[in-house]
Amino acid sequence: MMHVKSACVCARAYVRACVCVFQLSSDEMVAEFSQMLDWSDSAVRSFSWHPHTDKFAVALLDDSIKIYKPHSSTAPTLKHRCQRSVCALQWKPLCGSALAVACQSCLLIWHVDPASLSTRPSSGCAQVLSHPGHSPITSIAWSPTGSLLVSASPVDTAMMVWDVAAESCVPLRRVGGGGVTFLSWSPDGSRLLAATPSALFRVWETRMWTCERWPCLKGSCQSACWSPDGACLLLSIQGERLIYALSFSDLTGGPKAATVVADLSETSFPGPEGDLTVGGEVCSLSWDPRGERLAVLLKGDAQSTDHPSVIAVFKTRCSPAFELLPCGFVMGEAGAEPRFMQFHPHFQHGALLTVCWSDGRITHVPFYFSSAGLSDSQRPAALSTADRSISRLYTEDLH
Repeated sequence: MMHVKSACVCARAYVRACVCVFQLSSDEMVAEFSQMLDWSDSAVRSFSWHPHTDKFAVALLDDSIKIYKPHSSTAPTLKHRCQRSVCALQWKPLCGSALAVACQSCLLIWHVDPASLSTRPSSGCAQVLSHPGHSPITSIAWSPTGSLLVSASPVDTAMMVWDVAAESCVPLRRVGGGGVTFLSWSPDGSRLLAATPSALFRVWETRMWTCERWPCLKGSCQSACWSPDGACLLLSIQGERLIYALSFSDLTGGPKAATVVADLSETSFPGPEGDLTVGGEVCSLSWDPRGERLAVLLKGDAQSTDHPSVIAVFKTRCSPAFELLPCGFVMGEAGAEPRFMQFHPHFQHGALLTVCWSDGRITHVPFYFSSAGLSDSQRPAALSTADRSISRLYTEDLH
């Protein structure tokens, strides 16, 4: 009887998810499942660091994409007739020129020569990849080697595994959960998280492409991030104030249960102008490449001036046992709230958190580690010399 009851509950959740998704317009779907908080009215729609070089791509409200890099006065602008409702960007690993763009009706792969001085690359520099019934695309993920690209759509029960060079794809489909809303590849390439609009997500192992199904959560998976070694997955659930952890250290048996590692319910702190409320729904997660800092974007209350959206930062350690310790908060200037965040992939002095703000600015917050070998007196100098060009880029107004 318990198995029958559980199956009925999952079936009802699946039907509710499908009905809710298909009642939404394409733009509403993108806004619902984007990792960008308040995507619809955000000046910055998406952001992506290049995994190996100091350059990044920014998608703007008008669906144009700009590419910034230090020591260059040229910022190429990418525009294409199919480039509408941009939801996600991701650079191809081990490649200096290929940028994947998740759009309303297709997937674009831009090939932008790093040595080119052109400010408006031709639309002929972009491959257009599409598959019937696979739109809008709300998430993309390159494999760590760059050999495969996976795309997801909330209305398609299959995620597409693309061979970009051949412009062909293989659908990976499983029954239950509705479409696929969010993808995250582990750094070691051994696993791929695929979230759905319902209370179900899957973790695929990528050698034989089998998957583990997780149907026992209250809501859909909102965001997730992997530890640098791929042994731990942190995730958040839509509408919840909790962070869950799955450990994959047992390679033969896999994880046995999701563990709650943090409760981020609302808490009040005294401030210069009265009490300030911090905490709320966990909207997105980002773990630095060294595994020493975790950034958590917490949704505030739009109706309350003393409960803004903020970024909570934690110290983390994965071995010998997982630890998560509060470190502080990142808050914006008056009237500005964080919309998106991502750690720099190879900041030499510790961790560098890039933040996209509601007012269109992009800034960065450095975290210096003792393991980087810098003394207190050296830290400001390190930022002002080695990273001077980066500082200028991050403070640019992108309205």
